[in-house]
Amino acid sequence: MSDYFGKDTFKLGFGLMRLPKLADGVSIDVEQVKEMVDLFIAAGGTYFDTAFVYDGGGSEIAAGEALVKRYPRESYTLATKLNARVAENAEAARQQLMTSLERTGAGYFDYYLLHAMNRDNAKKYEEYGIWDFVKEMKEKGLIRHYGFSFHDSPEVLNELLTKHPDAEFVQLQLNYADWNNPNVQSRANYEMARSHGKSITVMEPVKGGALANPVESVARIFKEADPDASYASWAIRYIASLDGIITVLSGMSNVAQMKDNLSYMKEFRPMNEAEQETIRKAQEALASIPTIACTACHYCTEGCPMQIPIPEIFAARNKQLMFNQIEQGRNDYNRVVNGVGSAADCIHCLQCEGACPQKLPITQYLEEIAEVMA
Repeated sequence: MSDYFGKDTFKLGFGLMRLPKLADGVSIDVEQVKEMVDLFIAAGGTYFDTAFVYDGGGSEIAAGEALVKRYPRESYTLATKLNARVAENAEAARQQLMTSLERTGAGYFDYYLLHAMNRDNAKKYEEYGIWDFVKEMKEKGLIRHYGFSFHDSPEVLNELLTKHPDAEFVQLQLNYADWNNPNVQSRANYEMARSHGKSITVMEPVKGGALANPVESVARIFKEADPDASYASWAIRYIASLDGIITVLSGMSNVAQMKDNLSYMKEFRPMNEAEQETIRKAQEALASIPTIACTACHYCTEGCPMQIPIPEIFAARNKQLMFNQIEQGRNDYNRVVNGVGSAADCIHCLQCEGACPQKLPITQYLEEIAEVMA
């Protein structure tokens, strides 16, 4: 591997977005988080990732209780994020850093990210002067390194990195299932970031847990290759083996998940060619599952008289088809149609099909989805 910023970081990062909950299903189980932190640090882990908006601030508070108050500050690195979308104005956006410092008690953040950037909200970060703000905070020592997490196309990523070459790293959604997914474009975004010389922290390596329990055809491939390896291990090791990776964030929700991840990441070894071939077979198996071949170009929605979010509806359905995530897909569907048109609202005007570059039978798909999601 080449030399790059963050090369020597422990390749498993502790993502604090899906922390364990108490019996009430709301409060974070801080005592279990402490145990997880202890296991992680004992194994050599150093990178902890939270955000201003995670759990309404509970994640940052838990980081303060389970990590900051219990370990020397120089023994770990802590990342958090500023989310301009939820800020009413520039002052409120900038105040997020001070609130995060107060919640965690960390004194400074090793990594500070502009959160969930895409073409639409990038304008708000500019309008609020956040790029200048993080530079100022770095000069003051409240931030050691800054970058951004990203959810959009490689073209938008190129624009951002060209305009802001001072960004030291990028956080991307990378996993073997999304590597060639036209909606996520993991591979293209990875290659774009590396073409700009940027190091990468990885989110969703197990795709929100979907790859920890893959469909039968994929599970069979992994079990034949190594009966003892967990499905999650294949996903995390695959991404951690890429060049330019600072760390791979796993949103571990209990001690068992922590122990499993550490079992193969404590002494991490990049995948060999035989293991890479196993991943390719798994990708081919996923690609053979009948799904809706939507590329999320949104041409179909521009003239929809019913304001139906067609690509988002298709993505929800594909989650059911590809990963058998029935309830998650239904929840996604209900979320994206809230306040706008649903699949059942289609009036068969066919303008969407005329605009679709993939020539998909959109109205037929919407009819089928309306029945499934009813």
